[in-house]
Amino acid sequence: MQLTLANHPVSEIRFGAPTRLDGTMLVVDPEELRRVVLEDESILGADFEIARPGESCRAGPVFDIIEPRAKEPGSSPNFPGILGPPTTAGSGTTHVLTGAAVSVLAERGPGESRSATGRFLEMSGAAAEATDYSSLQHLVVIFHTRAGLPNQTIEKSYRKAGLKVAVYVASAALNQAPASTQTFEPAGPMEEGRKGLPRVAYIGQIFSRQRKPAADEPILYGANTDGMLPVLLHPDEWLDGAIVPSLRSWIGGTETYYYQNHPVIMELYRRHHAHELNFVGTVATIAGSDNFDRERNCRMAANLVKWALKANSAVLTKYGGGLPHADLAETARLLEGTGIKTAVMVSDTSRDRRMESALLFNFPEVNAIIYNGGNGTEWEVPRVERIIASTPDMRQLLAGPFVAEASNIIGVTNQQGASRMRAMIY
Repeated sequence: MQLTLANHPVSEIRFGAPTRLDGTMLVVDPEELRRVVLEDESILGADFEIARPGESCRAGPVFDIIEPRAKEPGSSPNFPGILGPPTTAGSGTTHVLTGAAVSVLAERGPGESRSATGRFLEMSGAAAEATDYSSLQHLVVIFHTRAGLPNQTIEKSYRKAGLKVAVYVASAALNQAPASTQTFEPAGPMEEGRKGLPRVAYIGQIFSRQRKPAADEPILYGANTDGMLPVLLHPDEWLDGAIVPSLRSWIGGTETYYYQNHPVIMELYRRHHAHELNFVGTVATIAGSDNFDRERNCRMAANLVKWALKANSAVLTKYGGGLPHADLAETARLLEGTGIKTAVMVSDTSRDRRMESALLFNFPEVNAIIYNGGNGTEWEVPRVERIIASTPDMRQLLAGPFVAEASNIIGVTNQQGASRMRAMIY
């Protein structure tokens, strides 16, 4: 398996016809896109806006952010299991519109999510400096769905239609030469020529049993993770559409864009290419709902790393709140007990700024801990000139000024490494 990313930088998005990539300018035809999304009978219409870096603009609540990508014909499919059959992702050539994003907003009013505003996109000011999303050119999409539909039906429509829009606009680059390409050097437990290098695996949680997934919720190759046990994945599968966020991924920063640019996997690949380590593979897992699930899943994940990947070190990240924290710690403890050195990345949702609140485990052998919290950080965000939202009430609320928490500004907090936040003890 080998994946090549063909990169096409985008410095500007404009509306026009037809949809095309003109140098570094992406021209988007809204009518073409409406025809694409109206293939879903749950969607009655769609509005499109553009948000630019540095603009006095705020958009929300955000359902998902997606990097526009399209597979070259003859490669593995786009988002297998969701937009096509569940064949293996991660091979062939994927064309990428770097510097651009498709940002899907939810049709929600104030207070219909975890906070009054939900997660929102901030394009200027001090808070925007804390998120990489403020540096992107955003094609903002608001879908209008039929009345009376269950939330899970609406959210699944958001997911599928958002991915289709991202693939459609990226297809404009298929017949153009990329500005650069990136081909990932083969990774896996059987690769030769790496004798003596540390053999490093990655274990990543992709869901937490704190919430039961909807029956038709697409997460891993279109499946909802119900009954899932830890599974081996090639690193390229994570980067190329095998995994998307849960429909209710409000915590910890798990946008599709994050999976497409997975910071831990990309860093392990970088060091793999530099022959600093041997990246032997990944395990995708979930956080259990009770002690039985936890014991079984943690042991199976640890066994896969030891016996299948034959690693001697591992990096672990979590998904969600306190229960995933415990699963991550127990998996690391089991690995350490078999002689596999671990580094864990954790965050907590405490608001009192006390270190004791984050102490959800205390295993002396699990002593390489990276804390990427910041949930208690706040900004006084100013009034902005332009608001993009689906309802008048939400536009009025988002106009500002108001106090915003870090977890509500999309891209600021992330439990898997895509964050500029860190803990400081004085």
